[in-house]
Amino acid sequence: MDKLHLIREMEIVFNGLKLGIILAFLIGPVFFTIIQTSVERGFRNGVLVSLGVSLSDVMYVAICYFGLVQFINNPQFRFYLAYAGGGILILFGIYHLFVKSRMRMIAPINVASEKKMYRYFVKGFIINGMSPMVLIFWIGAISIASLDFEYSKGFEFFIFFSTVLGTVLSADILKAYLADKLRTLITHRLMTIINVVVGICLIIFGSRLIWTAGDFLKS
Repeated sequence: MDKLHLIREMEIVFNGLKLGIILAFLIGPVFFTIIQTSVERGFRNGVLVSLGVSLSDVMYVAICYFGLVQFINNPQFRFYLAYAGGGILILFGIYHLFVKSRMRMIAPINVASEKKMYRYFVKGFIINGMSPMVLIFWIGAISIASLDFEYSKGFEFFIFFSTVLGTVLSADILKAYLADKLRTLITHRLMTIINVVVGICLIIFGSRLIWTAGDFLKS
């Protein structure tokens, strides 16, 4: 019986790893934000963004698990969330495009001396948390875990999503580390280009959310 339990748990971890890797390689506003922060502000601040993203993911998984999926699936709720999330992404994009891109490149700030280091954590939380697509993804993930994998027990559910979330967080931290190591190759001109690209991408993602908001009312 113990051997069967071990095999079952290994299977749950393996399925969690697969789903986590898929999520980790999705290209979206979070991806660009982690890269940009790590290049400009260093590895530790990139990790803070990643932790903020991870907390918002944990929050959504908890919301789904405790039976609020019906509320999240409400078309009107998703419609307004699309406008709010899109607006926030556009504001971040405008800031990067017209403010950050014009700032002079500075040496990375040590986290210990950063008075407002929490802002990077909050930034990751907001950018990830205000996207309706993140909600939709986790609703789908809950459905896969419950219906396809039949992880109906609390313990199995916990192992599966702990693995998924741990894999995603590890991948985000790895992105921050690699981006930080490449910082020595970054010039002021390239940093300006990166900020412009990040700004444009955030504006595109935000505009797309607002443009498709009406589709949520049709679903």
